[in-house]
Amino acid sequence: MFESKRVFVVVPAKNEAAWIAGVLSTMPAFVDGVVVVDDGSSDATAALATTAGAVLLSLEPSRGVGAAIVAGYREALGRGADIVAVMAGDGQMCPDDLTSLVEPLARGEADYAKGDRFGHPDATHVMPRARLAVGRVLSLLTGLAIGLPSLSDSQSGYTAITSRALQAIDLDAVWPGYGYPNDLLGHLCRSGSRVVDVRVRPVYRGEASGLRARHVLTIAALIARAAIRRAGAAGPSQSDAQAAPRAS
Repeated sequence: MFESKRVFVVVPAKNEAAWIAGVLSTMPAFVDGVVVVDDGSSDATAALATTAGAVLLSLEPSRGVGAAIVAGYREALGRGADIVAVMAGDGQMCPDDLTSLVEPLARGEADYAKGDRFGHPDATHVMPRARLAVGRVLSLLTGLAIGLPSLSDSQSGYTAITSRALQAIDLDAVWPGYGYPNDLLGHLCRSGSRVVDVRVRPVYRGEASGLRARHVLTIAALIARAAIRRAGAAGPSQSDAQAAPRAS
């Protein structure tokens, strides 16, 4: 538990046998439960997750990272989670930063906390330059579309959300594939949820960026849809993203 809140972590994973055991072994002690969602893996991801003691959900065939996370959210809510974080199965999210993501939610300061790699001093020499440049443009466009102009790193999948915020949106309507973080932000802002950026460490091992032109086009379409929905929605007024405590 973290300040009397039950914290679960959802780990979406597809063919992450090389990394999943390491990810699960480094979960902070305050985490009450871990749900690994195996999104149609063809390797030993599922077996390794089970061996490590995680709750395993298997999606077959693969449904996409967004659908995997939503399935994990539902499982965590069913197990009584107050806060649900997301950490990818590829080891690119530093477990030491989880405290900084959960803290503003546990203290009632925010409903959704998302990692901001761009704000970390290591970003310019750790993240691939093309990924950093494209990410900044997409973040700017996403922020403008959903009414959070100071939003940073909209593509970050390292997040934490309260059970109340999850119950305030239609999870069935969230985009199931690549671009899920942008779409979820739109849903949250239309529901009046408070969103904060939290600085997290960028972790890369020299691999090429998974962001492709087709993904950029999908995200652009999702951003446009979010802007249209916001313009046509009659709901709570949108406020700018709040500053959250920064990870040291």
